[in-house]
Amino acid sequence: MSIIEASSDVDVPIRVAYNQWTQFESFPRFMDGVRRIDRPQSSMTHWVTRLGPMTHEFDAEIVEQRPDDRVTWRSLGRPVHSGTVTFVELDEECVRVTLRITYEPHGFVERAGDALGVVRRRVRDDLKSFKEYIEGQGRETGEWRGTISDSRVRPNSGQKHPQVPNWPTG
Repeated sequence: MSIIEASSDVDVPIRVAYNQWTQFESFPRFMDGVRRIDRPQSSMTHWVTRLGPMTHEFDAEIVEQRPDDRVTWRSLGRPVHSGTVTFVELDEECVRVTLRITYEPHGFVERAGDALGVVRRRVRDDLKSFKEYIEGQGRETGEWRGTISDSRVRPNSGQKHPQVPNWPTG
């Protein structure tokens, strides 16, 4: 297993940074290698990514989500990874965004990329691009303020108008 952690101080209010991070469909605008993300359920995302010659499609479950604090996920199947992004207010107009990812490289290409620091650089660059993206816009493109605990959306958790259905996964 490999662990990557990177932080960036972003010059927007914590609410703006957090709200933008919940707009998974916008990730291709600032994350190199992310081709598409769909959110078929409130606690489930479907990703299409590309790293070098490898394209991956996978589902990721949002395990925990607390507004203006954190989003934690884990993949379902390969590639095996999990992570947490946290938001810490430094002042009214600045937030530290920290991304921590744990992943298991699979196959020669992924292991070689891990050894060469390709994924580590990509994570740092993506966080820098997020900073540039949201600071350049000055405001979020949307929000999802519900609370997720144990992969379940908590009723009455502050989500006024859900953007996506929360169908049972069971």
